[in-house]
Amino acid sequence: MRARLDRRGFLLACTVGLAGASRISQAELAAVLPLPTPARWLELFNTHTSERLELVYRDFRGFVAPAIERFDWLLRDHRARAAARMDTALYDQLADLALAAGIEPRFEVISAYRSPQTNTALKAAGRGVATRSMHTQGRAIDIRVRGISTARLRDLALEAKRGGVGYYRGADFLHLDTGPFRYWAG
Repeated sequence: MRARLDRRGFLLACTVGLAGASRISQAELAAVLPLPTPARWLELFNTHTSERLELVYRDFRGFVAPAIERFDWLLRDHRARAAARMDTALYDQLADLALAAGIEPRFEVISAYRSPQTNTALKAAGRGVATRSMHTQGRAIDIRVRGISTARLRDLALEAKRGGVGYYRGADFLHLDTGPFRYWAG
């Protein structure tokens, strides 16, 4: 059976072949080959269910589907026991925020996916949720991190200018979403 090469494997084979033919040293070859993308991981702790996951969610091939599926379940609407596909850009936002803060990417999750029914009930109860909340689209997450102030996380998220940033000082959490860049305090 013949092995099939993907584009990356083909290019690597060609480069190695050329290196052998032209007698390029290993050091010279390493200088021209693209470096593999480092794996990205997160630890998420759901404050409502006490579930914790620490997973590599992205590797050199891209997003790791089983890890994304497990995170989607962890970030479910615990009231309705309903999960949705979360926007994977949120995971990169969290990892990048931790990198900017100089901390490990270990987050406490206050809220993520929220079913439309739960959103309507929370709004009716005066809980201050948006009618068309990005939580109902799987595009928002409310977080905090032990050992760093939420105000500091807010400042770093504002510097990044990626999506919505909501700062809730009294409840001590930060809202992040993948919509247009905007800021509010609650």
